[in-house]
Amino acid sequence: MRGPAVLLLVAAVTALGAGPAQAEGYRYWSFWQRDGGSWSYATEGPATARPADGDVEGFRFSVSVNTQDAAKPRGTAGFDEICAGIPAEDGRKRVALLLDFGTAEDAPDGERPPEPRTECASVPEDATSGEALAAVAKPLRYNTSALLCAIAGYPERGCGEQVSGDAGAADGGADPSGGSGSDGSDDGRSGDDRAGEPAGGDGGGSSTGLYAGAAAVAVLAAGAAWQARRRRG
Repeated sequence: MRGPAVLLLVAAVTALGAGPAQAEGYRYWSFWQRDGGSWSYATEGPATARPADGDVEGFRFSVSVNTQDAAKPRGTAGFDEICAGIPAEDGRKRVALLLDFGTAEDAPDGERPPEPRTECASVPEDATSGEALAAVAKPLRYNTSALLCAIAGYPERGCGEQVSGDAGAADGGADPSGGSGSDGSDDGRSGDDRAGEPAGGDGGGSSTGLYAGAAAVAVLAAGAAWQARRRRG
């Protein structure tokens, strides 16, 4: 009599395994800092981070499920290469920036990503990363929830919208942070420490796996009840 129970268990495991494949991601600009030769996801947003003279920071546009899944900026140029010819000045600092506009697969419908580029921002010593970005890559666009939506005008529309599965298409263009995605600012001061990742998310990924797990538990419980009835019969 174990056959039906085995089938139920297989169905439960299948439900659990199917969860991640259906995970939904978000299309947004992520913010990175380089330590030596490797990129690390920034622990605070560009509106509060204050880089030092000689730092290298990156921004990457992509579709990501969570911060662990986020695509890193492409390119290996260091500070000396990016800021060559920009002399140090008293009261100012130089910040090397790598701007990666992503791939065609990550682009919103009807838009084409520009080629990646590097910039050297010369800004006051107390400037934030957002102010350094605004100095070299206007226009910037933020939404009403302070999520960084566009760099150098890309993309033209949308802001942290949800993307279903692997389709690469926006799910209605909704903004998970609750903003419309249409409010803009180019002064580098509009974002708070949530800028650089989709607001409303905790970086932990999709809840699809949770639902699949609940379904699996329900299937196993049904199997146990069926076996109990068989034994009583």
